[in-house]
Amino acid sequence: MAGLARFAPHLSTSLCRSQNISALSAVVRTHATEAPKTEKKTYGPLKDEDRIFTNLYGRYDFKLKGAKARGAWYKTKEIILKGHEWILKEITVSGLRGRGGAGFPTGMKWGFMNKPFDGRPKYLVVNADEGEPGTCKDREIMRHDPHKLVEGCLVAGVSMHARAAYIYIRGEFYNEASNLQVAINEAYKEGLIGKNACGSGYDFDVFVHRGAGAYICGEETALIESIEGKQGKPRLKPPFPADVGLFGCPTTVSNVETVAVAPDICRRGGTWFASFGRDRNRGTKLFNISGHVNNPTTVEEEMSIPLKELINRHAGGVIGGWENLLAVIPGGSSTPLIPKSVCEDVMMDFDDLIRVQTGLGTAAIIVMNNQADIVRCIARLIDFYKHESCGQCTPCREGINWMMKIMHRFQSGNARRDEIDMLYELSKQIEGHTICALGDGAAWPVQGLIRHFRPELERRMNEYEKVARKN
Repeated sequence: MAGLARFAPHLSTSLCRSQNISALSAVVRTHATEAPKTEKKTYGPLKDEDRIFTNLYGRYDFKLKGAKARGAWYKTKEIILKGHEWILKEITVSGLRGRGGAGFPTGMKWGFMNKPFDGRPKYLVVNADEGEPGTCKDREIMRHDPHKLVEGCLVAGVSMHARAAYIYIRGEFYNEASNLQVAINEAYKEGLIGKNACGSGYDFDVFVHRGAGAYICGEETALIESIEGKQGKPRLKPPFPADVGLFGCPTTVSNVETVAVAPDICRRGGTWFASFGRDRNRGTKLFNISGHVNNPTTVEEEMSIPLKELINRHAGGVIGGWENLLAVIPGGSSTPLIPKSVCEDVMMDFDDLIRVQTGLGTAAIIVMNNQADIVRCIARLIDFYKHESCGQCTPCREGINWMMKIMHRFQSGNARRDEIDMLYELSKQIEGHTICALGDGAAWPVQGLIRHFRPELERRMNEYEKVARKN
Protein backbone atom coordinates (compact mmCIF):
# COMPACT_ATOMS: atom_id res chain seq x y z
CA MET A 1 0.00 0.00 0.00
CA ALA A 2 1.07 3.57 -0.64
CA GLY A 3 2.99 5.32 2.13
CA LEU A 4 2.10 8.73 3.52
CA ALA A 5 5.49 10.38 3.14
CA ARG A 6 4.15 13.73 2.02
CA PHE A 7 0.76 15.28 2.63
CA ALA A 8 -1.33 18.32 1.80
CA PRO A 9 -1.92 20.93 4.53
CA HIS A 10 -5.17 20.71 6.45
CA LEU A 11 -7.03 22.74 9.05
CA SER A 12 -4.84 24.16 11.80
CA THR A 13 -4.98 22.54 15.23
CA SER A 14 -5.24 26.02 16.77
CA LEU A 15 -8.81 26.33 15.53
CA CYS A 16 -11.15 25.58 18.40
CA ARG A 17 -14.46 23.83 17.88
CA SER A 18 -16.55 27.01 17.89
CA GLN A 19 -14.38 28.56 15.18
CA ASN A 20 -14.69 25.45 13.03
CA ILE A 21 -18.46 25.40 13.43
CA SER A 22 -18.74 29.13 12.71
CA ALA A 23 -16.75 28.68 9.52
CA LEU A 24 -18.87 25.68 8.58
CA SER A 25 -22.09 27.63 9.21
CA ALA A 26 -20.86 30.39 6.91
CA VAL A 27 -20.16 27.86 4.17
CA VAL A 28 -23.63 26.36 4.61
CA ARG A 29 -25.30 29.78 4.34
CA THR A 30 -23.18 30.76 1.34
CA HIS A 31 -23.69 27.64 -0.72
CA ALA A 32 -27.14 26.40 0.27
CA THR A 33 -28.95 28.72 -2.13
CA GLU A 34 -26.30 29.01 -4.83
CA ALA A 35 -27.12 27.98 -8.38
CA PRO A 36 -24.53 25.91 -10.25
CA LYS A 37 -21.83 28.15 -11.65
CA THR A 38 -20.66 28.39 -15.24
CA GLU A 39 -18.46 25.46 -16.18
CA LYS A 40 -14.86 26.03 -15.12
CA LYS A 41 -11.85 25.57 -17.36
CA THR A 42 -9.26 24.59 -14.74
CA TYR A 43 -9.54 22.15 -11.85
CA GLY A 44 -7.51 21.92 -8.66
CA PRO A 45 -5.71 22.44 -6.41
CA LEU A 46 -8.34 22.08 -3.67
CA LYS A 47 -8.45 24.74 -0.97
CA ASP A 48 -8.08 23.66 2.66
CA GLU A 49 -11.51 24.98 3.64
CA ASP A 50 -13.11 22.74 0.99
CA ARG A 51 -11.62 19.51 2.29
CA ILE A 52 -14.07 16.99 3.71
CA PHE A 53 -11.52 14.62 5.26
CA THR A 54 -9.64 16.93 7.60
CA ASN A 55 -7.73 14.25 9.50
CA LEU A 56 -6.64 12.10 6.58
CA TYR A 57 -3.09 11.78 7.89
CA GLY A 58 -3.88 11.13 11.53
CA ARG A 59 -2.45 14.38 12.85
CA TYR A 60 -5.34 14.94 15.23
CA ASP A 61 -7.56 12.96 17.58
CA PHE A 62 -9.71 10.40 15.74
CA LYS A 63 -12.15 10.04 18.63
CA LEU A 64 -15.44 11.87 19.15
CA LYS A 65 -14.01 14.98 20.85
CA GLY A 66 -11.55 15.56 18.02
CA ALA A 67 -14.14 14.75 15.35
CA LYS A 68 -16.60 17.27 16.78
CA ALA A 69 -13.84 19.90 16.89
CA ARG A 70 -13.45 19.40 13.14
CA GLY A 71 -17.19 19.81 12.49
CA ALA A 72 -18.46 16.22 12.59
CA TRP A 73 -21.94 15.57 14.04
CA TYR A 74 -22.79 19.27 13.56
CA LYS A 75 -26.55 19.80 13.01
CA THR A 76 -26.99 16.09 12.23
CA LYS A 77 -30.35 16.12 14.02
CA GLU A 78 -31.56 18.93 11.75
CA ILE A 79 -30.47 16.95 8.68
CA ILE A 80 -32.42 13.89 9.86
CA LEU A 81 -35.54 15.93 10.67
CA LYS A 82 -35.56 17.42 7.17
CA GLY A 83 -36.47 13.94 5.96
CA HIS A 84 -35.28 11.38 3.48
CA GLU A 85 -36.56 13.23 0.41
CA TRP A 86 -34.55 16.34 1.29
CA ILE A 87 -31.39 14.28 1.85
CA LEU A 88 -31.86 12.47 -1.46
CA LYS A 89 -32.42 15.77 -3.23
CA GLU A 90 -29.16 17.23 -1.88
CA ILE A 91 -27.21 14.09 -2.82
CA THR A 92 -28.75 14.16 -6.31
CA VAL A 93 -28.02 17.89 -6.78
CA SER A 94 -24.43 17.31 -5.65
CA GLY A 95 -23.82 14.99 -8.61
CA LEU A 96 -22.10 12.48 -6.32
CA ARG A 97 -21.22 9.24 -8.07
CA GLY A 98 -20.14 6.05 -6.32
CA ARG A 99 -16.52 6.15 -5.20
CA GLY A 100 -16.05 2.38 -5.16
CA GLY A 101 -15.25 2.09 -8.87
CA ALA A 102 -18.52 1.81 -10.80
CA GLY A 103 -19.42 5.50 -10.56
CA PHE A 104 -23.20 4.97 -10.42
CA PRO A 105 -25.17 8.14 -9.46
CA THR A 106 -25.56 7.91 -5.69
CA GLY A 107 -28.85 9.80 -5.38
CA MET A 108 -30.48 7.46 -7.88
CA LYS A 109 -29.04 4.34 -6.21
CA TRP A 110 -30.17 5.32 -2.73
CA GLY A 111 -33.56 6.28 -4.15
CA PHE A 112 -34.16 2.69 -5.29
CA MET A 113 -34.86 1.87 -1.63
CA ASN A 114 -37.81 4.25 -1.38
CA LYS A 115 -40.53 1.74 -2.08
CA PRO A 116 -43.71 1.17 -0.02
CA PHE A 117 -42.98 -0.61 3.25
CA ASP A 118 -43.75 -4.32 2.93
CA GLY A 119 -42.90 -5.42 6.46
CA ARG A 120 -39.22 -6.22 5.79
CA PRO A 121 -36.54 -4.05 7.43
CA LYS A 122 -34.16 -2.18 5.14
CA TYR A 123 -30.39 -2.24 5.48
CA LEU A 124 -27.39 -0.16 4.46
CA VAL A 125 -24.23 -2.20 3.85
CA VAL A 126 -20.95 -0.30 3.67
CA ASN A 127 -18.31 -1.91 1.49
CA ALA A 128 -15.04 -1.48 3.40
CA ASP A 129 -13.44 -4.59 1.88
CA GLU A 130 -10.73 -2.57 0.18
CA GLY A 131 -8.75 -5.26 -1.61
CA GLU A 132 -7.91 -3.66 -4.96
CA PRO A 133 -4.11 -3.53 -5.42
CA GLY A 134 -2.92 0.05 -5.19
CA THR A 135 -6.05 1.27 -3.39
CA CYS A 136 -5.75 2.51 0.19
CA LYS A 137 -8.20 5.40 0.57
CA ASP A 138 -11.01 3.90 2.66
CA ARG A 139 -8.63 2.57 5.28
CA GLU A 140 -7.40 6.14 5.95
CA ILE A 141 -10.98 7.26 6.59
CA MET A 142 -11.64 4.40 9.01
CA ARG A 143 -8.29 4.71 10.76
CA HIS A 144 -8.08 8.49 11.14
CA ASP A 145 -11.61 9.88 10.65
CA PRO A 146 -14.02 7.05 11.56
CA HIS A 147 -16.76 9.37 12.83
CA LYS A 148 -17.15 10.66 9.25
CA LEU A 149 -18.21 7.16 8.27
CA VAL A 150 -20.44 6.53 11.30
CA GLU A 151 -22.27 9.83 10.80
CA GLY A 152 -22.48 9.09 7.07
CA CYS A 153 -24.11 5.74 7.82
CA LEU A 154 -26.83 7.51 9.80
CA VAL A 155 -27.52 10.15 7.13
CA ALA A 156 -27.46 7.61 4.28
CA GLY A 157 -29.60 5.24 6.34
CA VAL A 158 -32.27 7.89 6.88
CA SER A 159 -32.33 8.64 3.13
CA MET A 160 -33.35 5.04 2.41
CA HIS A 161 -35.38 4.29 5.56
CA ALA A 162 -32.75 1.79 6.70
CA ARG A 163 -32.78 0.75 10.33
CA ALA A 164 -29.24 -0.63 10.52
CA ALA A 165 -25.88 -0.39 8.78
CA TYR A 166 -23.43 -3.26 8.42
CA ILE A 167 -19.86 -2.15 7.76
CA TYR A 168 -18.05 -5.05 6.08
CA ILE A 169 -14.35 -4.38 6.69
CA ARG A 170 -11.38 -6.22 5.23
CA GLY A 171 -10.00 -8.75 7.71
CA GLU A 172 -6.41 -7.46 7.48
CA PHE A 173 -7.47 -3.97 8.58
CA TYR A 174 -6.99 -4.56 12.31
CA ASN A 175 -6.26 -0.98 13.41
CA GLU A 176 -8.96 0.38 11.13
CA ALA A 177 -11.57 -2.01 12.54
CA SER A 178 -10.45 -1.19 16.09
CA ASN A 179 -10.69 2.59 15.61
CA LEU A 180 -14.02 2.24 13.83
CA GLN A 181 -15.44 0.20 16.70
CA VAL A 182 -14.21 2.82 19.19
CA ALA A 183 -16.03 5.50 17.19
CA ILE A 184 -19.23 3.42 17.07
CA ASN A 185 -19.10 2.81 20.83
CA GLU A 186 -18.63 6.55 21.45
CA ALA A 187 -21.55 7.39 19.16
CA TYR A 188 -23.80 4.93 21.01
CA LYS A 189 -22.74 6.33 24.39
CA GLU A 190 -23.49 9.90 23.30
CA GLY A 191 -26.86 8.91 21.84
CA LEU A 192 -25.79 9.80 18.30
CA ILE A 193 -26.83 6.38 16.99
CA GLY A 194 -29.03 3.63 18.41
CA LYS A 195 -32.45 4.36 19.89
CA ASN A 196 -33.61 7.91 19.15
CA ALA A 197 -30.43 8.75 17.21
CA CYS A 198 -29.30 12.35 17.82
CA GLY A 199 -32.63 12.94 19.58
CA SER A 200 -34.43 12.82 16.24
CA GLY A 201 -36.80 9.98 17.06
CA TYR A 202 -35.12 7.77 14.43
CA ASP A 203 -33.69 4.41 15.55
CA PHE A 204 -30.51 3.32 13.78
CA ASP A 205 -27.87 0.72 14.62
CA VAL A 206 -24.35 0.26 13.22
CA PHE A 207 -22.48 -3.06 13.19
CA VAL A 208 -18.93 -3.94 12.12
CA HIS A 209 -18.45 -7.26 10.31
CA ARG A 210 -14.87 -8.35 9.65
CA GLY A 211 -14.11 -10.29 6.48
CA ALA A 212 -11.42 -12.90 5.95
CA GLY A 213 -9.36 -11.22 3.25
CA ALA A 214 -11.15 -12.43 0.10
CA TYR A 215 -10.95 -9.92 -2.77
CA ILE A 216 -14.15 -11.33 -4.31
CA CYS A 217 -16.10 -10.10 -1.27
CA GLY A 218 -15.64 -6.57 -2.58
CA GLU A 219 -18.44 -7.44 -5.04
CA GLU A 220 -21.70 -6.39 -3.41
CA THR A 221 -23.61 -9.67 -3.58
CA ALA A 222 -20.57 -11.76 -2.56
CA LEU A 223 -20.21 -9.37 0.37
CA ILE A 224 -23.84 -9.97 1.36
CA GLU A 225 -23.32 -13.72 1.11
CA SER A 226 -20.28 -13.46 3.39
CA ILE A 227 -22.18 -11.47 6.04
CA GLU A 228 -24.84 -14.18 5.99
CA GLY A 229 -22.16 -16.77 6.80
CA LYS A 230 -21.96 -18.35 3.35
CA GLN A 231 -19.13 -18.65 0.84
CA GLY A 232 -18.25 -15.27 -0.65
CA LYS A 233 -19.51 -15.94 -4.17
CA PRO A 234 -21.49 -13.41 -6.25
CA ARG A 235 -25.21 -13.93 -6.76
CA LEU A 236 -26.99 -13.84 -10.08
CA LYS A 237 -28.95 -10.63 -10.65
CA PRO A 238 -31.88 -10.00 -10.72
CA PRO A 239 -33.09 -9.89 -8.02
CA PHE A 240 -30.98 -6.87 -7.17
CA PRO A 241 -30.02 -6.11 -3.54
CA ALA A 242 -32.52 -3.23 -3.43
CA ASP A 243 -35.25 -5.89 -3.75
CA VAL A 244 -33.66 -8.95 -2.13
CA GLY A 245 -30.41 -8.25 -0.34
CA LEU A 246 -29.06 -8.93 3.14
CA PHE A 247 -31.18 -11.55 4.95
CA GLY A 248 -33.64 -11.36 2.06
CA CYS A 249 -34.43 -7.70 2.80
CA PRO A 250 -34.05 -4.51 0.70
CA THR A 251 -30.39 -3.50 0.88
CA THR A 252 -28.11 -0.88 -0.59
CA VAL A 253 -24.35 -1.50 -0.72
CA SER A 254 -22.21 1.67 -0.87
CA ASN A 255 -18.52 2.45 -0.68
CA VAL A 256 -16.95 3.96 2.47
CA GLU A 257 -16.01 7.26 0.79
CA THR A 258 -19.45 7.61 -0.83
CA VAL A 259 -21.18 7.26 2.54
CA ALA A 260 -18.68 9.38 4.48
CA VAL A 261 -19.15 12.50 2.33
CA ALA A 262 -22.97 12.53 2.67
CA PRO A 263 -23.17 14.59 5.93
CA ASP A 264 -20.90 17.34 4.58
CA ILE A 265 -22.92 17.49 1.36
CA CYS A 266 -26.10 17.93 3.41
CA ARG A 267 -24.50 20.55 5.69
CA ARG A 268 -22.86 22.63 2.97
CA GLY A 269 -25.41 22.00 0.23
CA GLY A 270 -25.43 19.90 -2.89
CA THR A 271 -24.52 22.90 -5.04
CA TRP A 272 -21.32 23.39 -3.04
CA PHE A 273 -20.18 19.84 -3.82
CA ALA A 274 -21.30 20.25 -7.44
CA SER A 275 -19.04 23.30 -7.80
CA PHE A 276 -16.02 20.99 -8.06
CA GLY A 277 -15.12 19.03 -11.18
CA ARG A 278 -16.73 18.86 -14.59
CA ASP A 279 -20.32 18.07 -15.41
CA ARG A 280 -21.09 14.40 -14.60
CA ASN A 281 -17.83 14.29 -12.60
CA ARG A 282 -18.63 16.44 -9.59
CA GLY A 283 -17.10 16.81 -6.17
CA THR A 284 -13.87 16.10 -4.36
CA LYS A 285 -12.14 12.72 -4.43
CA LEU A 286 -9.50 10.78 -2.52
CA PHE A 287 -6.61 9.80 -4.80
CA ASN A 288 -3.93 7.23 -3.99
CA ILE A 289 -0.57 7.70 -5.71
CA SER A 290 1.94 4.86 -5.49
CA GLY A 291 4.65 3.19 -7.52
CA HIS A 292 7.63 5.03 -8.99
CA VAL A 293 6.99 8.43 -7.42
CA ASN A 294 9.19 10.26 -4.93
CA ASN A 295 6.51 10.59 -2.25
CA PRO A 296 3.67 8.03 -2.39
CA THR A 297 0.58 9.51 -0.78
CA THR A 298 -3.18 9.66 -0.38
CA VAL A 299 -4.68 13.09 -1.04
CA GLU A 300 -8.09 14.71 -1.35
CA GLU A 301 -8.35 16.74 -4.51
CA GLU A 302 -10.91 18.17 -6.91
CA MET A 303 -12.33 15.85 -9.54
CA SER A 304 -11.06 16.50 -13.08
CA ILE A 305 -7.62 17.66 -11.90
CA PRO A 306 -5.02 16.79 -14.58
CA LEU A 307 -3.15 13.56 -13.86
CA LYS A 308 0.23 15.18 -14.47
CA GLU A 309 -0.47 17.96 -11.97
CA LEU A 310 -1.74 15.48 -9.39
CA ILE A 311 1.48 13.42 -9.57
CA ASN A 312 3.83 16.39 -9.62
CA ARG A 313 2.08 18.47 -6.97
CA HIS A 314 1.28 15.82 -4.37
CA ALA A 315 3.64 12.88 -4.99
CA GLY A 316 6.85 14.77 -5.70
CA GLY A 317 6.87 13.74 -9.34
CA VAL A 318 8.05 10.59 -11.09
CA ILE A 319 11.35 9.05 -9.96
CA GLY A 320 13.84 10.21 -12.57
CA GLY A 321 11.61 13.05 -13.74
CA TRP A 322 8.48 13.22 -15.86
CA GLU A 323 10.42 12.31 -19.01
CA ASN A 324 11.30 9.00 -17.31
CA LEU A 325 7.60 8.04 -17.08
CA LEU A 326 6.62 4.86 -18.90
CA ALA A 327 2.95 4.28 -18.04
CA VAL A 328 0.29 4.84 -15.38
CA ILE A 329 -2.54 2.65 -14.15
CA PRO A 330 -5.02 5.42 -13.23
CA GLY A 331 -7.77 3.68 -11.26
CA GLY A 332 -6.48 0.66 -9.38
CA SER A 333 -5.05 -2.55 -10.80
CA SER A 334 -8.19 -3.52 -12.74
CA THR A 335 -8.13 -0.49 -15.07
CA PRO A 336 -6.13 -0.50 -18.34
CA LEU A 337 -2.80 1.31 -18.24
CA ILE A 338 -2.10 4.42 -20.30
CA PRO A 339 1.32 5.43 -21.72
CA LYS A 340 3.16 8.68 -21.06
CA SER A 341 1.79 10.33 -24.24
CA VAL A 342 -1.77 9.96 -22.91
CA CYS A 343 -0.80 11.00 -19.36
CA GLU A 344 0.32 14.43 -20.56
CA ASP A 345 -3.14 15.99 -20.66
CA VAL A 346 -5.71 13.49 -19.37
CA MET A 347 -7.96 14.59 -16.50
CA MET A 348 -8.75 12.42 -13.49
CA ASP A 349 -12.47 11.91 -13.86
CA PHE A 350 -14.86 9.26 -15.16
CA ASP A 351 -15.48 10.67 -18.63
CA ASP A 352 -11.98 11.76 -19.64
CA LEU A 353 -10.44 8.44 -18.63
CA ILE A 354 -13.11 6.55 -20.56
CA ARG A 355 -12.19 8.75 -23.55
CA VAL A 356 -8.65 7.32 -23.43
CA GLN A 357 -9.94 3.73 -23.03
CA THR A 358 -9.36 3.30 -19.31
CA GLY A 359 -11.33 4.20 -16.17
CA LEU A 360 -11.26 6.16 -12.91
CA GLY A 361 -12.06 3.07 -10.84
CA THR A 362 -11.01 3.72 -7.25
CA ALA A 363 -8.67 6.54 -8.35
CA ALA A 364 -5.61 4.56 -7.22
CA ILE A 365 -2.79 5.80 -9.44
CA ILE A 366 0.06 3.32 -9.94
CA VAL A 367 3.06 4.97 -11.63
CA MET A 368 5.63 2.98 -13.61
CA ASN A 369 8.82 4.58 -14.94
CA ASN A 370 11.23 3.31 -17.60
CA GLN A 371 13.05 1.13 -15.09
CA ALA A 372 9.90 -1.02 -14.66
CA ASP A 373 9.42 -4.28 -16.52
CA ILE A 374 5.95 -3.46 -17.85
CA VAL A 375 5.17 -7.01 -18.97
CA ARG A 376 6.22 -8.47 -15.62
CA CYS A 377 4.06 -5.89 -13.81
CA ILE A 378 0.92 -6.88 -15.72
CA ALA A 379 1.73 -10.59 -15.41
CA ARG A 380 1.95 -10.10 -11.64
CA LEU A 381 -1.52 -8.54 -11.61
CA ILE A 382 -2.93 -11.50 -13.53
CA ASP A 383 -1.40 -13.80 -10.88
CA PHE A 384 -3.43 -11.86 -8.32
CA TYR A 385 -6.72 -12.15 -10.21
CA LYS A 386 -6.17 -15.85 -10.88
CA HIS A 387 -5.62 -16.40 -7.16
CA GLU A 388 -8.68 -14.37 -6.12
CA SER A 389 -11.20 -15.78 -8.61
CA CYS A 390 -13.99 -17.55 -6.73
CA GLY A 391 -14.18 -20.16 -9.51
CA GLN A 392 -17.93 -19.92 -9.98
CA CYS A 393 -17.85 -18.85 -13.64
CA THR A 394 -15.99 -20.93 -16.21
CA PRO A 395 -14.71 -17.99 -18.35
CA CYS A 396 -13.11 -16.46 -15.24
CA ARG A 397 -11.92 -19.68 -13.59
CA GLU A 398 -10.34 -21.16 -16.73
CA GLY A 399 -9.70 -18.06 -18.81
CA ILE A 400 -7.65 -16.14 -16.25
CA ASN A 401 -5.53 -19.23 -15.66
CA TRP A 402 -4.79 -19.38 -19.39
CA MET A 403 -4.04 -15.65 -19.47
CA MET A 404 -1.62 -16.07 -16.57
CA LYS A 405 0.31 -18.84 -18.34
CA ILE A 406 0.49 -16.88 -21.60
CA MET A 407 1.57 -13.69 -19.81
CA HIS A 408 4.46 -15.48 -18.10
CA ARG A 409 5.61 -16.76 -21.50
CA PHE A 410 5.31 -13.24 -22.90
CA GLN A 411 7.46 -12.02 -20.02
CA SER A 412 10.34 -14.22 -21.17
CA GLY A 413 9.52 -13.82 -24.89
CA ASN A 414 8.87 -17.54 -25.31
CA ALA A 415 5.82 -17.06 -27.56
CA ARG A 416 4.70 -16.48 -31.13
CA ARG A 417 3.51 -13.11 -32.47
CA ASP A 418 0.09 -14.44 -33.38
CA GLU A 419 -0.43 -15.30 -29.72
CA ILE A 420 -0.69 -11.58 -28.95
CA ASP A 421 -3.98 -11.40 -30.85
CA MET A 422 -5.00 -14.74 -29.41
CA LEU A 423 -4.48 -13.38 -25.85
CA TYR A 424 -6.51 -10.30 -26.72
CA GLU A 425 -9.34 -12.47 -28.04
CA LEU A 426 -9.15 -14.61 -24.91
CA SER A 427 -9.53 -11.51 -22.73
CA LYS A 428 -12.60 -10.53 -24.75
CA GLN A 429 -14.13 -13.96 -24.15
CA ILE A 430 -13.75 -13.38 -20.39
CA GLU A 431 -14.91 -9.74 -20.35
CA GLY A 432 -18.66 -9.44 -19.96
CA HIS A 433 -19.27 -13.18 -19.66
CA THR A 434 -19.16 -13.59 -15.88
CA ILE A 435 -21.58 -12.98 -13.01
CA CYS A 436 -19.43 -10.23 -11.47
CA ALA A 437 -16.78 -7.83 -12.73
CA LEU A 438 -13.70 -9.72 -11.51
CA GLY A 439 -13.30 -11.26 -14.96
CA ASP A 440 -13.47 -7.80 -16.53
CA GLY A 441 -10.92 -6.50 -14.03
CA ALA A 442 -8.51 -9.27 -15.02
CA ALA A 443 -9.04 -8.77 -18.75
CA TRP A 444 -8.57 -5.00 -18.89
CA PRO A 445 -4.89 -4.82 -17.75
CA VAL A 446 -3.98 -7.32 -20.50
CA GLN A 447 -5.95 -5.35 -23.09
CA GLY A 448 -4.21 -2.13 -22.06
CA LEU A 449 -0.79 -3.77 -22.35
CA ILE A 450 -1.50 -5.09 -25.85
CA ARG A 451 -3.09 -1.82 -26.95
CA HIS A 452 -0.10 0.34 -25.99
CA PHE A 453 2.92 -1.97 -25.67
CA ARG A 454 2.62 -4.52 -28.49
CA PRO A 455 6.10 -3.46 -29.82
CA GLU A 456 7.62 -4.39 -26.44
CA LEU A 457 6.01 -7.84 -26.58
CA GLU A 458 7.31 -8.36 -30.12
CA ARG A 459 10.79 -7.15 -29.14
CA ARG A 460 11.01 -9.79 -26.41
CA MET A 461 9.95 -12.48 -28.84
CA ASN A 462 12.61 -11.37 -31.34
CA GLU A 463 15.32 -11.47 -28.67
CA TYR A 464 14.19 -14.90 -27.51
CA GLU A 465 14.32 -16.21 -31.09
CA LYS A 466 17.86 -14.83 -31.57
CA VAL A 467 19.10 -16.55 -28.42
CA ALA A 468 17.36 -19.79 -29.44
CA ARG A 469 19.04 -19.75 -32.85
CA LYS A 470 22.50 -19.27 -31.32
CA ASN A 471 21.97 -22.23 -29.05
